[in-house]
Amino acid sequence: MSALAVRWTQHHPRIFLVLAALLWWGLYQTLQPLSEVVVAALPVDRQSHLGAALQFFLYDTPKVLLLLTGIVFVMGVINTYFTPERTRALLAGRREGLANVMAALLGIVTPFCSCSAVPLFIGFLQAGVPLGVTFSFLIAAPMVNEVALTLLFGMLGWKIALLYLGLGLSVAIVAGLIIGKLNMEPYLEDWVCDIPRAEAQFTAVEVDFGERLAAGFQSVRDIVGKVWPYILAGIAIGAGIHGYVPQDFMASFMGKSAWWSVPLAVVLGVPMYTNAAGIIPVVQALLDKGAAVGTVLAFMMSVIALSLPEMVILRKVLKVRLIAAFIGIVATGILIVGYVFNWVL
Repeated sequence: MSALAVRWTQHHPRIFLVLAALLWWGLYQTLQPLSEVVVAALPVDRQSHLGAALQFFLYDTPKVLLLLTGIVFVMGVINTYFTPERTRALLAGRREGLANVMAALLGIVTPFCSCSAVPLFIGFLQAGVPLGVTFSFLIAAPMVNEVALTLLFGMLGWKIALLYLGLGLSVAIVAGLIIGKLNMEPYLEDWVCDIPRAEAQFTAVEVDFGERLAAGFQSVRDIVGKVWPYILAGIAIGAGIHGYVPQDFMASFMGKSAWWSVPLAVVLGVPMYTNAAGIIPVVQALLDKGAAVGTVLAFMMSVIALSLPEMVILRKVLKVRLIAAFIGIVATGILIVGYVFNWVL
C-alpha cells in the first residue's frame, strides 16, 4: 500500500472500511464464474480428472486467500484490544474453572503460533496464571483460532464451524482442568520453576481507529505472508484428491463404519506440521470423497493442536512426563470429538 493510501486510510478509516468491505464482497462473488471461465479457456476437458482438479485449485486458491485476508485483517484490528500483556493480566490471579473458560475463549482472539509457545507459557506462569489455565489457552489458541473457524464456515458451512467451535473449546477447557487437578507443576523444567514471579501489569494505551486498521494490515502482511505456501500446498493436495480419487473411495477407511479410523487419523496427524489454512482444503476434498466428518476433523485437530514441532518447542519448558500427559489428555479429547461428530452428522 502506498504512503498516500496509508495516510488517506488513517484520516478516513470508516469510509475506507466500507469501501474495502464492498470490494472484498464483489471479488468473492466473482470467484466461481471466473474459475469456470478460466478452465473453459484451457485446452483441458472440464469433465476429465485434470479438469476437475484445475477447477478445484483455481476456485479454492483465491477463495481461501480472500477469506484468510479478510478474517486476518478483522482479527488484527480486534487483537489491538487483546494484547498478550492484557491477556495475562485478565487471567492472573483467577481460580481454575471460570479461568479455564476465559483462557480458552481468549485463545480464539489472541495472536498465537508455535514459535511463541514458550515465551507465552513462561509469561503466564510468571504472572501467576495456574498451569491448567495456561494449558487451556495454549490448546485453544492454535486449534480453535479465527482462521480455522472462518475457513470452516466458508467451505463447510456454519453448522460444522459451530460444532467445531463448541467441541474444540470443550477439549481445551476440560484438558486444562484435568492437568490442573493432576498438580503437575513438579514436571516443569527446573529453570522455569526458578523464574521469579512478577505482577501482571497492563497499561491501557489510547489507540485511534486508523492505527487499529494499520495493525490489521500488518497482521495480513505477517500472517498471510507466512502461510500462503502452506495454503497452496494444501489446495494442490486437495485438488489432486478431488480430481483423481474416485467418489466414495475414502468411505472405505475413513467412513463412519470404520471405528478405527478416528484413532488412526489422530496418530497420522501428530507428526505432520501445517496450519488451519493449509489443512482445511485437504479436509474439504476428503469430505467430498466420502470421508466421515468426525474422522477428518479429528485428523485436522491433531495436526493443529498436537504437531510434533510444537511438542519439540514445549520440551524446553516441560519435562517428558508432562508432555506425555498433555498429549494423552488432548488426544483423548480429540478422539471423543471425532466420534461425536460421526454420531451427530
